[in-house]
Amino acid sequence: MTTKPVRIVCAGIATLDFVYGLDAIPTVPLKFRTHRMELSGGGLAGNAATACARLGAHVTLVARLGDDPFAGMITEEFAREGIDISAIRRCPGHRTPVSAVIIDDAGERMVVSYSDPDLPTDPALVPEGVERGADAIYAETRWIEAALTLLPRARDAGIPSVLDADRRPSRPEVTTLASHVGFSAQALRDLTGIDDLAVALAHAAQDATNVLAVTDGARGCWYMDAGAVVHLPAFPVKAVDTLGAGDTWHGALAVALGEGQPLARAMLFANAAAALKCTEFGGRKGMPRRERVDALLAGA
Repeated sequence: MTTKPVRIVCAGIATLDFVYGLDAIPTVPLKFRTHRMELSGGGLAGNAATACARLGAHVTLVARLGDDPFAGMITEEFAREGIDISAIRRCPGHRTPVSAVIIDDAGERMVVSYSDPDLPTDPALVPEGVERGADAIYAETRWIEAALTLLPRARDAGIPSVLDADRRPSRPEVTTLASHVGFSAQALRDLTGIDDLAVALAHAAQDATNVLAVTDGARGCWYMDAGAVVHLPAFPVKAVDTLGAGDTWHGALAVALGEGQPLARAMLFANAAAALKCTEFGGRKGMPRRERVDALLAGA
């Protein structure tokens, strides 16, 4: 297992999130006054990249943004986190993805997002050779062309890769390309038609040659190991804000695999990072530094 900082390449969507705290998620069309608010970068890949950087990795982010002021705010935040933004493409004439997020007092969230439907998806936007020298690759389904481009490169390079399958992918073959696939509970149920996640995971993994897993918030995660379904409970924390917890989990898994951590330890590491993220309001704000994750694991 490596002891030096690993290099992770993340590819996918990056957004700007307007995060509002309310007592409860609204169910009626009225005006509501928030008691707290954060402006933060978001998006699956943007969050995963930030999580990786907080955990001590050197990170390069491959993403597409518009040419509006929001894009500058997003890239400035990445730069402050020490993330390499040279592979982020600003697309003239297009708008940057944004989200409005409501967090209730139980830490649950509702997300209303906008992505420019004409934002270019061309895989040529993924720089040739960006994966060289990387220890692991992260990709997701919001920019499926990038995932289909980078995951085979990771396989050819013999390095681990993590696919965040937070929704049923439009190109199902993408789930065969990553060495490790983490489904959301809803995505796995949509894929298999099976409600019980352990049963659904075993069903999905019948012919798989890679490692499949599924996350389910406070219930923890399930993953396949040597043909068996393993359940790993979540670390008990008081959830303040679950926004970005799944992204943190996938980013942390990429870091752990890049470091050469054994599968069981890598899953535990991911669970710990995701749990700690939930303890602070503001989306990315709660993503933990490495020392906090190591301390939680030391006490486990």
